[in-house]
Amino acid sequence: MRFKFALLLASSLSLVPLAAHAADKLTIAATPVPHAEILEFVKPQLAQQGVDLQVKVFTDYVQPAVQVNEKRLDGNFFLHQPYLDEFKKGHKNDIEVPVAKVHVEPFGAYSAKHKKVADLPDGATVAIPNDPSNSGRALLLLERQGLLKLKDTKNISATRKDIVSNPKNLKIRELEAATLPRVLNQVDLALINTNYALEAKLNPVKDSLFIEDGNSPYANLLVAREDNKDSPAIKKLATALNSPEVKKFIEEKYKGAVVPAF
Repeated sequence: MRFKFALLLASSLSLVPLAAHAADKLTIAATPVPHAEILEFVKPQLAQQGVDLQVKVFTDYVQPAVQVNEKRLDGNFFLHQPYLDEFKKGHKNDIEVPVAKVHVEPFGAYSAKHKKVADLPDGATVAIPNDPSNSGRALLLLERQGLLKLKDTKNISATRKDIVSNPKNLKIRELEAATLPRVLNQVDLALINTNYALEAKLNPVKDSLFIEDGNSPYANLLVAREDNKDSPAIKKLATALNSPEVKKFIEEKYKGAVVPAF
C-alpha cells in the first residue's frame, strides 16, 4: 500500500513542471479576411512558443472593440488608428492600446453598373461606410478623383457637411460597412473596405474603378488592453505579425490587395 501511495505521489509531483509550462491562452478578435487568415497563419509559430492563439471572428467593426474594452477578449486585429480615435471619443473609458502596425488595405471604389469614373451620371448614388473614420476616408478618396471638393483636404474625419462642391450632384448614402458589397447592384458606386471586398470575392487591384495608393494613414493594427499590452504573449504575437514570414504571406496571398505596413 505504501509503495502504491509513493508511486501516486511521485506521479502527481511530476505533473507540476508540465502545468507550469502550460500554454498562455490569447483570444484575439478579427474580421474574416485578411485579419483572421493572417492570425491563423502565425498560430503554429506561436504554439511552438507556448502561446495558444484563439481567433474569434466577427463580421462587424463594433463588437471586436467593445469586447476588448469590456475585457472579454485579450485584443483585436481589424482597425486602424483613425477608427480607434473615433471609437474612443464615444467610449470615454476605452482601454484599447495599439501594439503593432501590420498592413494597409487600400480603400477602393466599385461599381456593378459602370466601367470607369467618367461613366458616372449626374445625380449618381454613391454608397460609403457610415462610421466616422471610414466615411471621411471615402470622401477624401472621392475628392482625389475630382468627384467633389471638401473644405479641408487633410481632414480625415470629413463629413458630408464638409462638401463645398459637388459638380455631378452625387447622392451620398452612408451604410454599414459590411453591407456595402451587397448593395452594389442598387447604387452607381460603392466605396468598400478591402476586407469586405475580399470577402465578397472582389479583387481590389482588378475590380476597383479607383483605389488608394500606398501613402495611407490607415495601417491596420494589433490592439491590446492597457493591462496586457506588455504581456509576453502579446509581445510574441506582435513579433510574429511583423515577421518576414508574414510579410511574404501577405504579398503572395493578396497580391497587392493588402500591403505590409512594416
